[in-house]
Amino acid sequence: MNPPALGVDGDGLDQRMDDNAALLHRVEQLRVAVDRRLGELAPRVGDAPERLVAAVRYALLAPGKRFRPMLTLLAAAEFGAPEGAALDVACAFEMVHAASLILDDLPAMDDAGLRRGLPTIHRAFDEATAILAGVGLLNQAFAVVSGDGALSGDLRAELCGRISASVGFLGLIAGQARDLLDRDQVRDLAEIDRLNHEKTGVLIMASAQAGARIAGADAAAVEAVGDFARHVGLAFQIRDDLIDAQGSTEAAGKDTGKDAGMTTAVSALGTGGAAQAMDDHLRAAWAALAAAGAGDLLAGYVGGLFAGRKAAA
Repeated sequence: MNPPALGVDGDGLDQRMDDNAALLHRVEQLRVAVDRRLGELAPRVGDAPERLVAAVRYALLAPGKRFRPMLTLLAAAEFGAPEGAALDVACAFEMVHAASLILDDLPAMDDAGLRRGLPTIHRAFDEATAILAGVGLLNQAFAVVSGDGALSGDLRAELCGRISASVGFLGLIAGQARDLLDRDQVRDLAEIDRLNHEKTGVLIMASAQAGARIAGADAAAVEAVGDFARHVGLAFQIRDDLIDAQGSTEAAGKDTGKDAGMTTAVSALGTGGAAQAMDDHLRAAWAALAAAGAGDLLAGYVGGLFAGRKAAA
């Protein structure tokens, strides 16, 4: 479900089209800025062994929507942060995400062969290099945030804590362990949501809340932005489940059918029920943005990503 339309007649429709075009242009500008800065922050030949550097750059700079850094940048803009103030932190979140994909795809995890339309890192290089690249990217994310001299020391420490929590035993690592250990177990909807929140939602929440914090948003607004991102994360995972069940590998840019035999929103609710649950989460996300006193940028961006039921970012 998309955020409320501005209107469908006359000047209202023209205004909506103008606003959408302006948002798409702004998002593309931000994505280009993220890609450029990622290229600057990634290790180069001479910084580390050449094969490791090549693997890290292959994983980090592969084409993508940059969804998590975009949330950081748009949340910062929503609350009035100066342009560029959140760029390095946004890039740090993309490093964490890229690292999580490397590790998630390993033979010991999901044993995936394709990611973002390209061979996975352990297939393109080798398993040991993939592991080292993933761990290296995680550590580089902390180095980027802690070294961002444009932010206060207290804020840098807070943001490092947020990243750590999103990766650790209440976030990505916990969710991946739960997924592996309980893969054959039938889960109820609450358990499915918990798993999806840990594997996907926690990092998305941290990304959006980091942008709000950099802009100096108050505690209530940061909490509401987190609620928005939590629902968006759950909606994204349901969409990912729908793509896994219905989509082709070519269209998704990654392996599909990997969830066969597992309990997901699709297996529990059916495709129609899962799509309805996804829309319910999006409605809750828009309500949270309204409570935060924000929404035009974030709601427009996220709503646009869901409109075409495309592959997860």
